[in-house]
Amino acid sequence: MKHDCDYHPGAPAKWHCGECQIHYCSRCMPDADTRHRRALCPQCSKAMRYLGAATEVVPFWNRVGAFFRYPFHSDPLIVIAICTLVPVVAPANLIGILIWLVLALALFKYTYAVINHTAEGHLKPPPVSVAFSGSGFDIVILQLLVFVLMGGLVAAAGMLGGPLLMMLALAFVVLAMPASIMVLAMERSVGAAVNPMNLAMLISRIGSPYFLLYGYLILLTLASGAAQDFAVNHFPFWVSQPVAGFLNSTFTLILFHMLGYLLFQYQEELGFASDLQDGPGEQDTHERDRSARFDADIDMNLKDGNYDRVQSMLKEALKRDRDNALRIGQLYQLLTARNDLNELYRYHPRILGWLADRNDGDAMAAMLASLYAAEPQFRLEDPELTVRCARALYHRGQFKPALKLLQDFHKRFPDSDQLAPAYLLVAQTLANGLNQWEKATAFLTFIQKRCVNHPLHEQIATYLAQAEKREPLKGPKATFAVND
Repeated sequence: MKHDCDYHPGAPAKWHCGECQIHYCSRCMPDADTRHRRALCPQCSKAMRYLGAATEVVPFWNRVGAFFRYPFHSDPLIVIAICTLVPVVAPANLIGILIWLVLALALFKYTYAVINHTAEGHLKPPPVSVAFSGSGFDIVILQLLVFVLMGGLVAAAGMLGGPLLMMLALAFVVLAMPASIMVLAMERSVGAAVNPMNLAMLISRIGSPYFLLYGYLILLTLASGAAQDFAVNHFPFWVSQPVAGFLNSTFTLILFHMLGYLLFQYQEELGFASDLQDGPGEQDTHERDRSARFDADIDMNLKDGNYDRVQSMLKEALKRDRDNALRIGQLYQLLTARNDLNELYRYHPRILGWLADRNDGDAMAAMLASLYAAEPQFRLEDPELTVRCARALYHRGQFKPALKLLQDFHKRFPDSDQLAPAYLLVAQTLANGLNQWEKATAFLTFIQKRCVNHPLHEQIATYLAQAEKREPLKGPKATFAVND
């Protein structure tokens, strides 16, 4: 069953809290340990269940083309080539029979590895070495035992209940064969693979898609038989034998890959969790920066309407890291949305500094208007911040707020080294922004007389000349000449 994140609709859920009945996606759980399937609910701090890729996996009926391409990756092609071509050139004696038997076992083993590999979330085939490594051949014996026991079940049904019960038993065995193969591949247990209750439960949990898959498997089997029959009847023996073997192996891998994918798709219903393994690897999130957890908590509390809680969290964060630009910006957005003028006034130096760093003069003008409305005598107490804010306002065309911010600067900060930059900015605002050239000239003259020792003093004559000609106050042109 597909579940979306409760906080990010459309994002597949990765975790579920049984206590709170809340589904979370990866964005909500940046500190979760996906490798070890461990995470604590942000609400109740209890362990959650990992859903893996159960909520985002593409249904198998939408991947039919991918199933048919699966055997043509390099690894399965090598396995198929070895297992079909080597017996052709093997000697026709006991050694040849042994070679054929070993390769048949290797291919059989590889097909079962495909089920496990796919169910674990690997959509690319397992490596060639899986087929020819020394371990894992016991699956062949286990499958033979399953076939024997199922045949015995059908025979026993015929002996006890006659032809009718035997036909019913045979129908169930045929229907449950894919389920039996899946159970055997996952659990490596003959008892589990032949237990009718176990098989019936697996089929019922998957539901109608199992029967859709069953139809695909029948079509695959018929197509494989027809292709092999065509090869045998239309090609010489030395060609038809490897071609038929190649076709049989190819269709078998497709079939087993589909069975593994069905397990992967219905992992939640079947009680296990696995994730896509072959895509771009996700960072092991339990070691990420703690700020990611903090951001996720803010996001969820905002969506739950816990604005007071978010505000307290941000204020506590700013106590620990006073100049954290990210937290200042988040607090500004929250306070602005809540129209909390008292808190805006309390944090205005940091917020205005943040807006100045962003050159966001429009937002700054709106905030200053709110502060002036709440406190008509509001003034900034930091001369450097005052100039920075005024410059941001000037560059955004907010001329009157810039002038108001710099009003009486020489009286408020008479000894500040920012006096010359402040009044030069006033002159530029008056001249370039408001066409008030006489007032601009007065401020430039004030700088020329008052700020004799400031580095800007030597440029004032150029600004005065520009003001006299009614030219934009831009100062002297840059020069790259090198003095001899």
